[in-house]
Amino acid sequence: MSKLIDVGRITGAHGIKGWVKIHSQTEPTGNIFDYQPWYLKTRHGVKSIELINWRPHGKGYVAQVKGIDDRNEAEALSPVVIAVDKDNLPVLDSGEFYWHQLEGCRVVSIYEDKHVDLGTVKRMMPTGANDVLVVKGDKESLDEGERLVPYVLEQFVKEIDIDSHIIYVDWDPEF
Repeated sequence: MSKLIDVGRITGAHGIKGWVKIHSQTEPTGNIFDYQPWYLKTRHGVKSIELINWRPHGKGYVAQVKGIDDRNEAEALSPVVIAVDKDNLPVLDSGEFYWHQLEGCRVVSIYEDKHVDLGTVKRMMPTGANDVLVVKGDKESLDEGERLVPYVLEQFVKEIDIDSHIIYVDWDPEF
């Protein structure tokens, strides 16, 4: 199941007929329904589910899961992470990347003509203005500190070598 990536969460039950509340982490948020089947990461393991129906509701969505017909069954599904198979994601254009492709990459700063290893991307963080690389140092890097590097192509992120798992940035290592 290492080919699974997290795309959202079931956050609770909705109504009495077995519908569940969905929080999507895809962009746009409605894309979460394009990637079927879903795999729920439960404390008892990974479980595949099939959706019958879904619709927008408030700031999120609600969905009806096949075989779930009442509120008690729906409550048993939450809270839980929704994952999908990476192979179900569409192929991106050249120079575009999914967040899961960036996570785990080494980040090397080319600053004042020096190459400085800053660590690895632990996660991506949306901020509204732009996304941010959360870079955690390790024994191979300059230090073991954490840095937040804006994911702004050309300005701070100079090159992404996805095959080598290296992201080159223009970032002051002392910051």
